[in-house]
Amino acid sequence: MSTRITHVAPGSIADRLGLKAGDMLCAIAGEPVIDQIDYQALTAAESFPIDLTRGGEPFRVQVRKGDWEPLGITLDQDVMARPRPCQNHCVFCFIDQMPPGMRETLYVKDDDWRLSLMMGNYITMTNMTDEEFDRVLRRRVSPLYISVHATDPELRTRMLKNPRAAQLLPRLQKLKEAGIRFHCQIVCCPGWNDGDALVQTLRELASFRPAAQSAALVPVGLTRFRDKLEPLHGYDRGSAAALLDRVEPLRQEFLRTMGTRFAFPSDEFYCLAGRELPPDEAYEDYPQIENGVGMLRQFATDLFFAAEDEPVAETPPRRLHIACGTSVAPIMQRWCDALAPKGTTVTVRPILNHYFGETITVTGLITGADLAEQVRDVEADAVLICRNMLRAEGDLFLDDLSLDDVRGMIRSPLRVVGNTGEALWRAISGLEGW
Repeated sequence: MSTRITHVAPGSIADRLGLKAGDMLCAIAGEPVIDQIDYQALTAAESFPIDLTRGGEPFRVQVRKGDWEPLGITLDQDVMARPRPCQNHCVFCFIDQMPPGMRETLYVKDDDWRLSLMMGNYITMTNMTDEEFDRVLRRRVSPLYISVHATDPELRTRMLKNPRAAQLLPRLQKLKEAGIRFHCQIVCCPGWNDGDALVQTLRELASFRPAAQSAALVPVGLTRFRDKLEPLHGYDRGSAAALLDRVEPLRQEFLRTMGTRFAFPSDEFYCLAGRELPPDEAYEDYPQIENGVGMLRQFATDLFFAAEDEPVAETPPRRLHIACGTSVAPIMQRWCDALAPKGTTVTVRPILNHYFGETITVTGLITGADLAEQVRDVEADAVLICRNMLRAEGDLFLDDLSLDDVRGMIRSPLRVVGNTGEALWRAISGLEGW
């Protein structure tokens, strides 16, 4: 196995050793370099040999450098372009519930521990051979983000529809022994892994402390495209409240005995249950915020701090509409009622998700067509939408309608607002230009 060097940084160690773009890197310290993880780990030492070929002829250089000093080469490989695919058929998989005809990247199902390390993607570890798992232990990659769903081997196997799912607990033990830390995710499915099964899962995960850092609880998302898939039902107000009531005593027990609440229900559970969000301190250091846990609390904290730091007593008469998911709309309206400057009227407009189905209530899954249809006739100085309705490049909605497409379909100006409380405050207060 060899990898082509595409660039050598001028003046770097590699440059001084005479390495050139086009050389083939074969091994570092006698080990093959499979990917960027290997490269970073193997070049962290202060002294090691590198085996290469140039024009088919092998040669070796000996590297001596400071600890973690960069070697200065770029390799011809891109882990992001070739993620390892998922081998599960999870009963709750959102991608299996996607409609046909969307852009190709939305159907990618990765389960790659390298992306877990680099980007915080959740993995099940079911597609890792024993050899690859040993490489994870050798490289001491930490932290990892692990999709658990259930610790009971039989239940996890049924949920993931993969016999390798039963290997979870022994592997978590080995991660702990290797000093590797990990965060966990549980997609809660009513009648499957909630109730007693959830309590068992949380207790067993907590037994891996301090390697196990946290566990996020997120409700299953169900679209209208579930033909021929496992029958499931989602959470409603009562069942969401019941789950919160079931796990709160456990969270308090963990806090007393371990110094952390460990289990963190997602914001969506509190919205579904009609409950107030927990206070800022209840999220500790926000270990699962990228998983929708504490995002609204942090947003609210930033929003109210921004209003205190940059107060606006009055503005010229303005009418603003905020288009968002149905789950967050009530709390968003309360925030705006409390903070909108005199002269500014803010109406929060919940957008029903006709595209995926009305059981999908989050803002980030609103399509351009649903947005345009439901704010088409709004008369306002601006319709505000959150940046997370658009893909990373900021130009397209999930259904491939562009911002300009939607702007051409509605009467009022459409403005994209950053996904922070401060950005919302600056938008509704008029501190930021239009």
